[in-house]
Order: sequence, then C-alpha cells, then structure tokens
Amino acid sequence: MPCPPEFPEFSDLPLDPTHPPHAAWGVWGEKDRLGTLNHLTPDHVLQAVKEVRTGVRIGLNLPLKQNFLRPSFRSPPTHEIYSIAHNMHDDCIQFNTQTSSQWDGFGHCGYVDGLFYNGTTAAQVRSVNSPIGIEAWSHQGIVGRGVLVDFARYAKRHNLSYNPTSRAEITLNQLQSAAEECRINFRPGDILVLRTGFVQACQAKSYDEQQKMSLENPGQYPGLSSSVETLRWLWDNKFAACCGDCPSFEAWPPKGGSMHEILLAGFGMPIGELFDLDELARHCEAVQRWTFLVTSSPLNIEGGVASPPNALAIF
Repeated sequence: MPCPPEFPEFSDLPLDPTHPPHAAWGVWGEKDRLGTLNHLTPDHVLQAVKEVRTGVRIGLNLPLKQNFLRPSFRSPPTHEIYSIAHNMHDDCIQFNTQTSSQWDGFGHCGYVDGLFYNGTTAAQVRSVNSPIGIEAWSHQGIVGRGVLVDFARYAKRHNLSYNPTSRAEITLNQLQSAAEECRINFRPGDILVLRTGFVQACQAKSYDEQQKMSLENPGQYPGLSSSVETLRWLWDNKFAACCGDCPSFEAWPPKGGSMHEILLAGFGMPIGELFDLDELARHCEAVQRWTFLVTSSPLNIEGGVASPPNALAIF
C-alpha cells in the first residue's frame, strides 16, 4: 500500500490521541500488516536495483547454530539427517527463530499496556490467525536499498573509547557523522544497516571467553541511543526497516524507554538483529561504497513473530 498523500511527521503521531505514544496506527490503514515496509514501493525498489553494478553478492546471515551469548530461554537448534531410501536423505531442523540472524516481527514486542501494532492484542498474536503474522512480509519479500553505517570503523578512525561487547550508546549525532564521512545521503525506503563490531568481537573470542563475557556483562550490548530524537529521525527519514549486528538494535539495556516497543508496535518498523555485517563492511571499505541492494525472504509461516532474514547484499 503506498504512503498516504500527506505522510504524517513524527510530531503528528499518534493520529488518534487514544493510541499509545508515537504510534503510527492507521497510517496505512487499520488492517495493515506491513508497517514501514510500505515505503518499499515499486518505484523505490527500481531505484534500489540500480545499486547493482558489479554482481558481487554477500550473505548477511550468521550460521543458524552460532553459539555466542544465546539466552537460556532460547534453545540451540537441532539438526538431524536421516535416510529415507537407498542413497536418499531428508533432514529435520528445529530452532528458535531468534537464536541467530533474525527479523523481529510485529508480534515480538508490544507496548506495556499489552497492545501490539495497529492495536493487536497479545491473545491475537498467540492465536493461529494473528493479524500481524510475519508471513505477510514473505509475500513480497524485503527488497530495497541498504545503507551501511559502519560505526565500528568510525570509532576506530576517531580513536573513540568504545567496547563493542559491552553496553555503549551510539548517539544520533555520531551515526549522522559516520554517514556523512561516507558521503551517504539517505532516501525514503532505505534499509538502515548499523555495524557495531559486536559479531566480529565475539567471534574473535574463544567459547570460554564468550561465556566469561556474558557473565561479566550479562545482556549488555552496544547500539543506537534510545531517545525521542532517534525515533523522530528514523520515522521522518522514512526508513523501511533497520538492522544491525547486535542482539538488540538499540543500546541494551535501554535507558529512558525501549525503542523496541515504539519501532515494532508503534511504527511497524522491522528490526533486524545479529546480521553478519563483517564481510559487507570489508567490501564497502574496499570499493568505497556503502549502498547496495538488499534482498530478504522471511519465512512464510502463518502467525510468525520472527524469522531468519535469508538476506543478501548485492553490489
């Protein structure tokens, strides 16, 4: 569904004073299931396709069995290969959709009053016919221009005191400065990709070191600063989605309120987490270009609240 003729600014939200703070419910209709993915109009996708010039393709997915800092309530995947006939095999995989690279769907996080995107209730999310199931995203896929803001690179270039394996707030000013250094001009429908260096730092550690880190800094990750200014910038720039290489897109634990509930339940903006961005960053640096085509095909599973991204960056 295209954007309304007069797309509301952040200061106009919510459209209905009875809705939660900053909620964009009704912007694309009361039964909308795509949220800010509506920014991915055919025209914007055609513009994004022009980013493909060399044919280089880079996967953005960590192994499904990545093993660092997995919460105890998310069981590791199991994978069984078995014979079904002579020289023929099937395999069976069971996994939590958020144990590795993932899109958070609109049913993942709601407002504190229990309501999710467009007023969906928790009971509806848990039902077999959730009105905001992630399968709606799979029907068109997520295809648009990706824009990498490599904060890990920026922090190193400017000798910032920064540890990618502990809590650190990336301010909006820092993000904008990092983008300006790479001559990035954001456009409506962009998919914002933020690299903190978290995955690279974790993969450089042994399993024992990772476990020690998780005990010393439990649930603490770098990310964008949770602020009204950040939310305003994300909404008014008309990003289609945002993603990063951390377990949480915003600095965690958040201070002054979580952006998760506003982005997912309020805006209807997909959040990608634990994307594998290191090879992407190396290529962007090598070719001095931080924009590319992103393709992602979430699971077509009815009522799903999250999905592996199955994502590619194409140059």
